[in-house]
Amino acid sequence: MRDFDWHLVPSFLAAHEQGSLLGAARVLGISQPTVGRHVASLESQLGTPLFERTGRGLLPTPAAQRLADAARVMEAGAQSLARGAQQAHSTLSGSVRLSASQPVACHLLPPLLCQMRAELPGIQVELLASNAVSNLLRREADIAVRLLRPTQNSLVARRIGETRVVACAHRDYLKRRGTPEVPDDLLQHDLIGNDRLDDIRKGFAAMGHPVPPEQFAFRSDDLIAHWQAVRAGLGIGFVASYLLQEDPDVVQVIPGLPIPPLPAWLVVHREIRSSRRIRAVYDFLARELPLKF
Repeated sequence: MRDFDWHLVPSFLAAHEQGSLLGAARVLGISQPTVGRHVASLESQLGTPLFERTGRGLLPTPAAQRLADAARVMEAGAQSLARGAQQAHSTLSGSVRLSASQPVACHLLPPLLCQMRAELPGIQVELLASNAVSNLLRREADIAVRLLRPTQNSLVARRIGETRVVACAHRDYLKRRGTPEVPDDLLQHDLIGNDRLDDIRKGFAAMGHPVPPEQFAFRSDDLIAHWQAVRAGLGIGFVASYLLQEDPDVVQVIPGLPIPPLPAWLVVHREIRSSRRIRAVYDFLARELPLKF
């Protein structure tokens, strides 16, 4: 049966074993009406009743008995497959070198790597926290999280989301200096920006406000120092929006500021296909990392 919905089987099997919709609902942790709908849908698909509804509960029909036997075989097969996959993961071993920008490496990755440690206990991680683009072709890293899409044909890039950059400041700073309402107001505030890099000054120029380096009260190309300067109340800075979740006293200002989001890419060498451990780490990050951006 091509249209058979296997997702209905757990509800049927629980109802068969418990003898009631209520008992099945308790075992599965879902509502009784949901179990009832699942059983009714399964009966409709099969074109035959599976239970007789009696005052004492559910009485399985001969068709239900046959289906239950098949369902238990299917359940055992699924559990065996899951155990095999878990065992395969547990036997993976070796080191995988990751490269990511400082904010990603220091703020997004650590809790994910803790989660991955439980899933892939044999894998050791070498983390390169750098704002420079690592060269995967020279094996400076096995996997990289980048804000620029690579152009080399030998690299595989998967877009995993985008990073919003926002203007923000500590509440204490805003109490002292006031809250800017429009982009022009920023020029009247203490600004936190880059030193040798000119990304932020280019952003101001794009808005029609070219500013010299001297306009910034604090300058650093270290993105962690930049974020800590914002948290210390030195002025208004420009950081990835996910950092604001770590400090409720740092708030966004001028939400409509036209700062283009930065696409985030998970990059790996094509030879990933020949390394099970790199593939396992890549698959984990591809599954979990997009939830953080």
